[in-house]
Amino acid sequence: MGIKTVAIHSDVDANAVHVKMADEAVCVGPAPTSKSYLNMDAIMEVIKKTRAQAVHPGYGFLSENKEFARRLASEGVTFIGPDTHAIQAMGDKIESKLLAKNAKVNTIPGFDGVVKDADEAVRIAREIGYPVMIKASAGGGGKGMRIAWDDEETREGFRFSSQEAASSFGDDRLLIEKFIDNPRHIEIQVLADKHGNALWLNERECSIQRRNQKVVEEAPSTFLDPETRRAMGEQAVALAKAVKYSSAGTVEFLVDSSKNFYFLEMNTRLQVEHPVTECITGLDLVQEMIRVAKGYPLRHKQADIPINGWAVECRVYAEDPYKSFGLPSIGKLSQYQEPLHVPSVRVDSGIQQGSDISIYYDPMISKLITYGSNRAEALKRMEEALDNYVIRGVAHNISLLREVIIHPRFVQGDISTKFLPEIYPDGFKGHNLTDLERRELLATAASLYVAEQLRSQQFLGTQRIPVAKSKRSTWELSVRLGDGIYPVAVSKDGSSFSVEVDGMKLNVTSEWNLASPLLSVTIDGTQRTIQRLSRNASGDTSIQFLGTVRVMSLRSDTGLMLLEDVQGCFCLRSSQLLAYKLQILTKVAAELSKYMPEKAAEDTSSILRSPMPGAVVAVSVKPGDTVSEGQEICVIEAMKMQNSMTAAKTGKVKAVHCKAGDTVGEGDLLVELE
Repeated sequence: MGIKTVAIHSDVDANAVHVKMADEAVCVGPAPTSKSYLNMDAIMEVIKKTRAQAVHPGYGFLSENKEFARRLASEGVTFIGPDTHAIQAMGDKIESKLLAKNAKVNTIPGFDGVVKDADEAVRIAREIGYPVMIKASAGGGGKGMRIAWDDEETREGFRFSSQEAASSFGDDRLLIEKFIDNPRHIEIQVLADKHGNALWLNERECSIQRRNQKVVEEAPSTFLDPETRRAMGEQAVALAKAVKYSSAGTVEFLVDSSKNFYFLEMNTRLQVEHPVTECITGLDLVQEMIRVAKGYPLRHKQADIPINGWAVECRVYAEDPYKSFGLPSIGKLSQYQEPLHVPSVRVDSGIQQGSDISIYYDPMISKLITYGSNRAEALKRMEEALDNYVIRGVAHNISLLREVIIHPRFVQGDISTKFLPEIYPDGFKGHNLTDLERRELLATAASLYVAEQLRSQQFLGTQRIPVAKSKRSTWELSVRLGDGIYPVAVSKDGSSFSVEVDGMKLNVTSEWNLASPLLSVTIDGTQRTIQRLSRNASGDTSIQFLGTVRVMSLRSDTGLMLLEDVQGCFCLRSSQLLAYKLQILTKVAAELSKYMPEKAAEDTSSILRSPMPGAVVAVSVKPGDTVSEGQEICVIEAMKMQNSMTAAKTGKVKAVHCKAGDTVGEGDLLVELE
C-alpha cells in the first residue's frame, strides 16, 4: 500500500522479524509486557517522536484497550480499529452481553454483573447451576478463563482467573455464565465502515482447543447449513451496528448439537485466525481495516462475499504437546525452514532462524495455513506441510497438529471443544503406529542405518588414496521394537534398498541426502517425508517420522542403532515417558545387549520438578509441612498462564528449592518430600 511503518519492540525483541521489516523501529522498554508493550506512556512518546499518523494494534496487548484508543484520538492519531465506544462496549464481556440481548442476539444464561470475590462466585455458580465458566471481563485468547464443576473449583478458578486477568489485561474483573457442555466454537467475521455499512464474511470453525485456546481453525465450518450461517451472520451484523462498529471484528458463538447458537463475546480486533477467511473470500482484512480507518466506505456488498474453496490453519507453538496438550518450551531456533515449497501454503510468522523463544510472550511460532478447492484437499496439503516444516532448538506441537487433522473424527467433521480430552483422555502420546506403519518405520530406519554406514566408507575430494569398493550388499539386523524382536534383512540395489520385515519385502528408495534436514523416502510406492534432526561425532542422530520425533544412537563400530520416541522433544531427559523403543543391532550386538543393565527410573512421587520454564508466582508450603496428595505446592506462570503444581502423594515437606519471583527452567527441582 506504500505506507511507511514504525515498529515498537521490547529489548528482548530487538532482532524480531517485525523490527527488521519496518522502516523504523524503537524500543519501548524491557521484556515484561507491563514495562513495554502495555506501557502506554512509552508508546505514546514513540508516536510523537516518529510523527506516526496511525497505529495498528495487532492481535493482543493494547488492541482492545479503550484508554489507548482514547489517548490516540486526543493526539489526533488514527487508531486502526473501532472507536472507544465500541471497544468499551464489546471489549467488556459484561456490557457486551447486555448489548447483545438488546440487539436480539442469542446469549448464554449467566450473571450479568461483576463478581466481587470467591464467596460471591460460589453463590452465583450455585444459582446458575454447575458447570460454569469463569472468565475475565476484559479478556480474550483463553487467558483468565476456568471451568468449574463444583464449589472448590469455583474458588480456585476465581483466584487463578483474576490473577491471570490482572497480569494479561490490567483488569481483574470476572463474570460467570453457564458452561455449555460439548459445544462447537464457531465465529463470524464482520467488517464495518464509518458510513453505516456492515458485512459478515462467513464463519470460522475454531472448536479444536486446549486450555480454551484455539489450536486448529478452518473456514467454512462442516457443521453449518446456509440457513444457520445466515442467521448467525445477521445477528453478528446486528450487534456490530448496535454499537456503531467500524473496522474488522469477530463475533464468537457457541453452537450446540441442535445448531442452537449463543453469543460468547466480540473481539474488537483482528483475530489470529483471520487468514482462513481471507483465503475463502479473497479479501485482505488488514487492507480493509486501514481503508475503513481512513474513512473510505466498504467496496463490497453482502452478495459479493463468496465461499471459494476451503482453508485450514494450524497454530504452530513452541510447546511440548505431551504435557497437558502443550506446555511452553523456550530456546533458540537453531534451524528453521517453512514449508513454502508445498503448493497453496501460507505461513504467517514473526520469527526466523536464530530467533529466541522466551518465557515472556506467547509461544506461538507461526500460523500455518493451507488452501484447497475442497476440505480434503486442504487437509492433505496441511499434512504435507507439517511433514515438511523444519523446526530445531525448541519442542513444538507439530506431532499433535498432524494427529488431529488425520484423525477420523476430525476428517468427518465430528468435533467439539472437548475433542482433545475425548480423543486423548490420558493425554497425547504421539502417533500410534499401525502394523504397516511399523514395518515402514523398521524398513526406513534400517535403510537409513545402512546408508549411513555406506557413506562412512566413502572418501571424497581426493584421488591419492586407493579405495577398494565394498562388495557387501546385504545386512542382517536384529530389531527390537517395544517388547518384540524382529529380524530385518537389508539388500542394496542401486539407490534402493530391499528390506525384509515380518516375512514381507519392502522396497525403500531415496536420494539419501543425509545432509538435508528433509528426506523424501518412498516405501513400496508410498511417499514419506522424514526429517534428520541432528547428528553428532559419536554417531547419535534423530529422525521425525509421521510427525513424531524418534531419537537414534548409531555406533558404526558395533552396528548398534537405538531409536526412541521421546514424544516431540529434542533431548532425552529422565523425567520423560517414552512411547516405545526401537533398537537395530547386528547379531553379535543383539546377543551382548541382553547383558546391558537398564537405568532405574527416577522416583518422582517424592519430588516436584517444574514441567516448563517460567516464573514462580507463589509457594504454598515450607519445610516440615504435611501435604496431601493433590494439594497445591506452588504456582508457575509461563507465557502469562498460571499453572498449579500439586503433590503426587501425601507426605512431609523435606526441602523447598524455590521462592516467589524465581525464574525456573524445565525439569528444575522445586520441592522434595520425605
